[in-house]
Amino acid sequence: MTKTGGNDQQKTDVKVSLIGGHRLTGETLHERTLTVSLVGGADVDLTGIEIPDGAELRITKLSLIGGVSLRVRPDVVVEVRGIRLGGGNDAGPSEPGGPTVRIDAWGLLGGVVVTRG
Repeated sequence: MTKTGGNDQQKTDVKVSLIGGHRLTGETLHERTLTVSLVGGADVDLTGIEIPDGAELRITKLSLIGGVSLRVRPDVVVEVRGIRLGGGNDAGPSEPGGPTVRIDAWGLLGGVVVTRG
């Protein structure tokens, strides 16, 4: 995860595609990421990075069809928000006191699946 400096505003990464999803890894993300597509999900792997305790990483997914597949370490708290007409919503287990990843998923079809490892 790329950190911005002390008093600098937090940088937001923006990923846009008409058809097709996005593969995102923690090494290339900032604190805020927006991924937009008509059809296609987001595959996010955060297992290879250290997110400091108390830090918050926010990922916003906007699509007509397509969900979010998120992989995190066991100590990461995951909050899932947003509105989808179909698809599951699984925030998975969490341990208190760890870093937080917040997923805001907005779309017609496609849920959020969290895998820990």
